[in-house]
Amino acid sequence: MEILQDLEKRGLVSQVTDYEGLAKHLAEKEVTLYCGFDPTADSLHIGHLVPLTMLKRFQKAGHKPIALVGGGTGMIGDPSGRSTERSLNTEDVVKEYSEKLKEQISRILEVDKDENPVVVRSNYEWLGSMTVIDFLRDAGKHFSINYMLAKESVSARIEQGISFTEFSYMILQSLDFQKLFELENCTLQIGGSDQWGNITAGMELIRRGRENEEEEIKVFGLTVPLITKADGTKFGKSAGGAIWLDAAKTSPYEFYQFWINTDDRDVMKFLNYFTFLSDEELAALEAEVQNHPEKRVAQKRLAEEMTRAVHSQAAVEQAQKITESLFSGDLKSLSADEIDQGFKDVPSFQMDQEDVGLVDLLVNANISSSKRQAREDVTNGAIYINGERQQELDYILSEEDRIEGKFTIIRRGKKKYFLIRYA
Repeated sequence: MEILQDLEKRGLVSQVTDYEGLAKHLAEKEVTLYCGFDPTADSLHIGHLVPLTMLKRFQKAGHKPIALVGGGTGMIGDPSGRSTERSLNTEDVVKEYSEKLKEQISRILEVDKDENPVVVRSNYEWLGSMTVIDFLRDAGKHFSINYMLAKESVSARIEQGISFTEFSYMILQSLDFQKLFELENCTLQIGGSDQWGNITAGMELIRRGRENEEEEIKVFGLTVPLITKADGTKFGKSAGGAIWLDAAKTSPYEFYQFWINTDDRDVMKFLNYFTFLSDEELAALEAEVQNHPEKRVAQKRLAEEMTRAVHSQAAVEQAQKITESLFSGDLKSLSADEIDQGFKDVPSFQMDQEDVGLVDLLVNANISSSKRQAREDVTNGAIYINGERQQELDYILSEEDRIEGKFTIIRRGKKKYFLIRYA
């Protein structure tokens, strides 16, 4: 199936500047395309997975994707989709963020792949050395104020106020498209639907810069829809905040659990958006959702595919092991690293490396409200140490109860977990 038809079938096409023209363009030759990622943090989050996956889809279809990190535009701030001005980061911070994003994108998109690798560049290459006079003469003269005010990213901010800094962002992003057109013969820009105005402005700059050339300039823009969830909440957020692609910020287990918890109403949409499963497998998973939703087969497959794509197969297996251990209660089989991931959000208590009576620990760690309650909890069989019930009132927790010398997991009742951390 042609790439554009496949994207449309998956619900990944929001706007196209010239659908028929782009379809023909993609069918005739290897096309170079790009998508931009501004370094507003030291990691991408799952909201960036749609454009990242789009680049991969074009790569698999034989085209040449470029992931452009906004080392230059990140110094300015994109007003698109915002009602207030961004806080500006220092140059050092933007450079640090840019390098981290380049490494992250390279890993996820397998840049070291021999066959048709994805190119990762930074727009600081051309924006960093551009003078104000160059900017005004070579780019600014091609944009009328009326043209820019008509763009939604600008018009939506007029009443609240917009600085000249953010007002100029559209021109800077237009320069990106122009430079990549000149340097890489890049003829297609993709992005979220909030980037439509910036994308079409880039096309306009390319055309205006070559008005005297006889050959027709063929450049295109394509946007993907902004993802919405069936319950009305914002995609990519959890109770703990954003879901990051950096394992140090969101552990592979947390990442896996985010996808496992996908609503039945959303799971097939996300499988179409984010995975490369065949039509046959997607149909089989949809049947599972319809006929056996309690088994969550589709959610498990989604979690596997996404965790493998962003992290690794080893991360998938580790997340599954933690999940199974929590379900079965077999906690002693977990490593300290797996416990740190799986019990990141449970109440914890720090103590020294010394033996302690169980009743005293339950009170000191606020697991039981009093010594009397602690004794009742123990004798009633409500207390578990590393998954094993303990009913001895005079039990002493020793080194044997510390997993790799770092943790002891206490469970009170069926679901209340507490983590003891040792200094």
